[in-house]
Amino acid sequence: MPAYVIGQMQIHNRDWMEEYFGQIPEVVSRHAGCFMVRGGDPERLEGESDLPDAAFIIAFPDREHAQAFWRSDDFQRLARLRRSGSSLNAILVDALE
Repeated sequence: MPAYVIGQMQIHNRDWMEEYFGQIPEVVSRHAGCFMVRGGDPERLEGESDLPDAAFIIAFPDREHAQAFWRSDDFQRLARLRRSGSSLNAILVDALE
């Protein structure tokens, strides 16, 4: 069953962005993932929490691929870089059957 990683990012500085965004598509692809949304232009439809600066949705063939991606050394190295200038809320969800 397909699975999705959905994230909302607050950007505090942009020093990390060129390196991170230059490499993350390849790391996602190596784990059979595909960006469905990347960046976007978040617009509030309901709720009162702060809007993120950017949002993303990554599709994977299944939960196991998504978890392997998230736990991979390549992604964790990029995640440490990202954390140097942003904060992220991310969740993993299964698609409808």
